[in-house]
Amino acid sequence: MLNYFMEPLRDWFSAFNLIRYITFRGAAAAFLALLITFWLAPAIIRALRRMQIGEAIRTAGPAAHQTKKGTPTMGGVIILLAVLVPTLLLARLDEPFVLMVTLAFTWMGLIGLLDDYLKDVRKYPDGLIVRYKLTGQVVLGLVIGGWLYFWPANEEIRSAIGIPFVANGSLDLGPLYIPLVVFVITGASNAVNFTDGLDGLATGLMAIAIMTFGAIAYVMGRVDFSDYLNIFYIPGAGELFIFAMALLGACIGFLWFNAKPAEVFMGDTGSLAMGAALGTMAVILKQEILLIIIGGMFVVETLSVIAQVGWFKYTRRRTGEGKRLFRMAPLHHHFELSGWPENRVVVRFWILGILLALLSLSSFKVF
Repeated sequence: MLNYFMEPLRDWFSAFNLIRYITFRGAAAAFLALLITFWLAPAIIRALRRMQIGEAIRTAGPAAHQTKKGTPTMGGVIILLAVLVPTLLLARLDEPFVLMVTLAFTWMGLIGLLDDYLKDVRKYPDGLIVRYKLTGQVVLGLVIGGWLYFWPANEEIRSAIGIPFVANGSLDLGPLYIPLVVFVITGASNAVNFTDGLDGLATGLMAIAIMTFGAIAYVMGRVDFSDYLNIFYIPGAGELFIFAMALLGACIGFLWFNAKPAEVFMGDTGSLAMGAALGTMAVILKQEILLIIIGGMFVVETLSVIAQVGWFKYTRRRTGEGKRLFRMAPLHHHFELSGWPENRVVVRFWILGILLALLSLSSFKVF
């Protein structure tokens, strides 16, 4: 938004030329998001404590987690505000991709906020009914999928997805593209939600993943870089760099308060919003398959839950007694119950997330 006001002033003061550059606006968005987080978080944490909006810890979970009972939750509101303000100020709002990712982020943030409100304020044990939450995710996926399919930025890749490690590799899905978008956005938002179980775990992994997608958005939005790296050129994709950097700044700022011992939890407000944004960026950039690598730790966490539930039901049907593959799912709890300190689990998952991000970037510039 600021670029509309500042660009006409370039003739008066040359420094205003900086607003033209995506790199400058991205850095400014990250810094502003960080400042907003540092400014808002203490006040919001105090308000949540005053209203006694605290996390309810399941008795079936690790015993060590009972010390976290009552820790303020719904802190995802901090992330929402810290991302939306810089994005609205510094991104070009006439670019549809910015509107798409902002819509997804806000939409699922509000659904997560309702879920947290029902669970932590109204004390409904399960929060928002799963089918209602799923309906919201599916509707969002249909909106984004239809938007990309019927009003594409590049007609040639309307319904295509990128194939990693193959120069200009793509696969055209035709009408099946919209269901894929629904699956990716729904899966990504739930995957981040599953991962949000240890202090700083989901926040750190999201920072790694969104920084990677921000870099991809920047190069795919430039004809010269995309041609050199043998990847799709998507007009307007570079503006997603602004959103990605704002989310990166918000994650880093939130991690200051969310690292062990956490002063606040993001709740579904933050995890569902960030997951939806990550999935939306993946489908916009045609990197749905690469999302599996970049967000590999989110995928592993989700698969551990699916495997645990599936194996338990299978063994109960066959033997009459359900058995577990892991001590507890998601996978981070399995390592906790195996004797790993919480910080060790978090840092090692971060390290794996960094390695997967580097692996994903190695898929570019393939001849």
